Amino acid sequence: MDGRIAVLASGEGTNLQALIDDEFCGQRIALVLSDRGQARALDRARDAGITAVHLDPAAYADRAAYDAALVGELKQADITYVALAGFMRILGPQVVEAYRGRMLNVHPSLLPAFPGGTAVKDALDWGAKVTGVTVHLVDEELDNGPIVLQGSVPILSGDDWDALETRVHGLEHQLFPLAVRAMVEGRIRVDGRRATIEE
Repeated sequence: MDGRIAVLASGEGTNLQALIDDEFCGQRIALVLSDRGQARALDRARDAGITAVHLDPAAYADRAAYDAALVGELKQADITYVALAGFMRILGPQVVEAYRGRMLNVHPSLLPAFPGGTAVKDALDWGAKVTGVTVHLVDEELDNGPIVLQGSVPILSGDDWDALETRVHGLEHQLFPLAVRAMVEGRIRVDGRRATIEE
């Protein structure tokens, strides 16, 4: 199975870069879209010759209007699959429905622990001994969809936010391309909350 991938990112775009650098994923990324005009992710896309779009939330009356515009951009670019690589907006039901089963998110914790946008800090503040990375299918709830891949990262006694985030990012960059490839190849199977990757 083949298809065109869009990557949605709000910040530095290191997970985007991992996808670009992956031989399988990189050649299938057709669009990078950000809600922030100064996102480094847009520069990474342009450097790789990929269409880069800033879709400014301030230009739309509400979230539903923004989501409609987002789906419009994806459809116009003939996108089959969506990868959320640090996209810091909650997507509404019309986006989820348009790409149900074909949209993955990478999250810096072992979900269901520490959902939301401060997962690395939360793990440190909680005194957790282990955190990690989750790649999951996206549904209507925040950081909730069926888990496709997970990997653990130990929290060391001297860790601060920067040190821990660096190790978490390293694992994200390994797992996310594997999951995106499995999605594009049609190898993800879902049974209720359980998602598996066929070899």
